[in-house]
Amino acid sequence: MADDPAPPLWQLVDSGLADEIVPELPALRLEQDPIHRHKDVLAHTIAVVAKTRVDLVLRLATLFHDVGKPRTRSFEKGSVTFYHHEAVGARMTKKRLEALVYPETVVHDVSELVRLSGRFKGYSDGWSDAAVRRYAREAGHLLGYLNELVRADCTTRNLKKAADLQHHVDDLEARIARLAEADSRSAERPLIDGNEVMARYGIGPGPAVGAALKFLLELKRAYPELNRSETKAHLDSWWADKHP
Repeated sequence: MADDPAPPLWQLVDSGLADEIVPELPALRLEQDPIHRHKDVLAHTIAVVAKTRVDLVLRLATLFHDVGKPRTRSFEKGSVTFYHHEAVGARMTKKRLEALVYPETVVHDVSELVRLSGRFKGYSDGWSDAAVRRYAREAGHLLGYLNELVRADCTTRNLKKAADLQHHVDDLEARIARLAEADSRSAERPLIDGNEVMARYGIGPGPAVGAALKFLLELKRAYPELNRSETKAHLDSWWADKHP
């Protein structure tokens, strides 16, 4: 929880204390392979933690987001892979945080963020609206944390790649907001439908019904507490004014 957590985290590991408290952390110090040239996951992890604001859940999520990599590491055709390391890491995170007696809510939220930490992959290739909704739905109340983790997880020195990632997260957040607004609007239904409007005023389908439904929807948004009887009274008053 330090303003700059990198020095104390390195001290924790280099002193050997991490082997007693959180052995998953020093295990991330994977040996460098001159052939495969994969990243030192420990250095990456501490760099990611150092990029985050001071928040317990966020800091723990970034600290543990790659703990599943040592157990899932394999080499295929000259490159290293970590298939399903998020799911493995989530289970490891839950077990470790429970052993350290963190509150149940913290354990749940942090391990869930670790599980979801790879969900953003592939967004730049193009996601459908359904995929965007699924991402937001899975994250639930952790959506803000998840997006912060995704942003921090970019430690590349390539300025263009870093800027591209931030742009993609910005775009995703904007799409989530637009879709949420659209879904909220489409879910709204006035208490009186078009058939009832036509029956009430003895008219057939036409612009007058559309105008009445628009009025009813605006009325509901402005006064959601109105019941059917009160809504009818407002509609009658509006109708009388529009059709004297």
